[in-house]
Order: sequence, then C-alpha cells, then structure tokens
Amino acid sequence: QVELVESGGGSVQAGGSLRLSCVASGNIPSNYPMGWVRQTPGGTREGVAAIGSDGSISYRDSVKGRFTISKDNAKNTLYLEMNNLKPENAGMNYCGAQNGGRKGGYYVASANFQYWGQGTRVKVST
Repeated sequence: QVELVESGGGSVQAGGSLRLSCVASGNIPSNYPMGWVRQTPGGTREGVAAIGSDGSISYRDSVKGRFTISKDNAKNTLYLEMNNLKPENAGMNYCGAQNGGRKGGYYVASANFQYWGQGTRVKVST
C-alpha cells in the first residue's frame, strides 16, 4: 500500500512563493511517476507538474518558468516550488503516484494517478 502525505500549503499574496512537499511511504520504487494535480474551485482537476518513470519532467504551460518540481529519492519526498503565485494557482493541490512507465507529460495531460494524498490548500490573494 502506498501512502502520500502533502504539506506546505498556505495563504500568500500574489507574487509570493510556497513550497509543497509530498512524503511517500509504502511499497513505492524510486522510479514511480509522481506529480502534482490542482483541483479548481469548480472541481476540475488539472495537471500541474510531473516526473515520469524515466525522470522526464513536464509542466503545465501556465506554470512554466515559475514552478519547479523535484524529487529527493533518499527522503522519498516530492517537492513543488511555486514562485510568483497568481490567483489562478489557488486550490487544493494533490500529490499523485503511479505504478507505471510513462513520461511526465502523460501525467500532466491526464491529471490522473493511481495513488493520491489528502491534498494541501493554496490560497492566493490580490
């Protein structure tokens, strides 16, 4: 069983920064694809960033240049560094992992993973 626990969400003003963390435990090899998905206030899920089984990294176009996804395999932790936050980045952010072999771009496009954390909320005020 895989367990994912996110942290790092909070309230910031537009232009501010946050760093999300996702600690993975259980039977999760280091090459599991992992990523971040945001749920909008309207309930839509959109892929934000992901690392594929081959280490490929992909981002949603709107966050390129502002967000950085990284992974510390020794700590079984996935990170999302979010800079220059905008109101449209607000919402619940979920960490996901998958027993799969696809590139990061697949998971950003699908916004779907096999395993999910409980989410961490990001609020951005103007």
